[in-house]
Amino acid sequence: MTDNKRTTPDALHTTQDATFTTGEGKAPELGVKNANAEGSTYRPDWVPEDAKKDDTFACHVMKGVKEMHDGLLSSSAHLAPSVRPVQRRKKLTVADYVRGIEQGDRVILSRAITLVESNNKEHFKLAQQVLQAILPRTGKALRIGITGVPGAGKSTFIEAFGNMLIEAGYKVAVLAVDPTSQVTKGSILGDKTRMETLTKHPDAYIRPSPAGGTLGGVARKSRETMLLCEAAGYDIILVETVGVGQSEVTVRSMVDFFMLIVLTGAGDELQGIKKGVMELADAIVVNKADGDNLKRALIARSDYDRMLHYIRPATEKWKTQAYTCSAVTKDGLDELWDVIQEFTEQGKENGVFLKRRQEQSLRWVRDMIDEHLHNLFFNNVVIQGRMGEVEAAVLDGEMSESQAVEELIGVFDKSIK
Repeated sequence: MTDNKRTTPDALHTTQDATFTTGEGKAPELGVKNANAEGSTYRPDWVPEDAKKDDTFACHVMKGVKEMHDGLLSSSAHLAPSVRPVQRRKKLTVADYVRGIEQGDRVILSRAITLVESNNKEHFKLAQQVLQAILPRTGKALRIGITGVPGAGKSTFIEAFGNMLIEAGYKVAVLAVDPTSQVTKGSILGDKTRMETLTKHPDAYIRPSPAGGTLGGVARKSRETMLLCEAAGYDIILVETVGVGQSEVTVRSMVDFFMLIVLTGAGDELQGIKKGVMELADAIVVNKADGDNLKRALIARSDYDRMLHYIRPATEKWKTQAYTCSAVTKDGLDELWDVIQEFTEQGKENGVFLKRRQEQSLRWVRDMIDEHLHNLFFNNVVIQGRMGEVEAAVLDGEMSESQAVEELIGVFDKSIK
């Protein structure tokens, strides 16, 4: 093999294109352009050991640039789209939000939900204006709450159930509330990845939201998000709870039908009754009723039905029962949807449905007042200045907890007079 001169940086800048080959004959000097040929041919510095003399090796050498240290031109016009300066999104007005939501624009809907979830005071004012404008278009969707212990298969069930509803002609929105870490204050927001097929459907909208440390992970923001989805034309709103703590109580106060998903082998009858969530459910669903687990699921269904005899129904004039289903085989999903439709029709006929909606609206008002007063108190400058001293006195045993409360409330009262 004939040794070739190695390319210097300056020589490389003058080379526009070159083809390397192992063909016989004297190769031009590396780095020099052969103007008489369509492409310069050079003998490579290295050839595989098993290569034959007639094998050809090729490469394309692009002309370099000197304007910038990293080889990029100084003008942004020559930059690739991925490295061009990012343009800020257009700031939307109330009219822009309302028009986009009414047209079912998913991008505008997502931005409106982000606006509602923001803690910025300016965003709060704008969000309330948007909500007031879309209010006449809300209230027509069926709101279904879904809860259960982690591992019960809530996300898998929601995907199968949502796809079935879409096939029946409905538009489905899923509000999946993820737990927020009390240590890092972060959330995984992984529900969307676990609903792969439902996420891709144009008639489905999935919005994972952080619990944010609020009771049950759903408060004002989740309720307002639900209204935005209703205004965007979604017929059924599925609200998936965190599944731990007291989240079920909060979700029960914002949905029409509340569903508890359970597993087989959850415990004896007395243990089931002790779980207060059963008192909130309009239906108990034993999931994963397939394969070898089918027999155990049927036994669990009978056990839960027996437990329900000792529990007051969550909804007036409605008898809560247990059902079995499989999110994998889709068995039992049709029956469950029939139960929900029967519940809705019966509730509208006897007035229970409307009464619950009215009670929820009033509770919503009270919850927002509680939230406002809470923020007003702890964001007060005087309270923030006094809080440390009072807490230190409590920890040192110099002041009781009741005295600390009276002290702080007294300071707050004086500061707002």
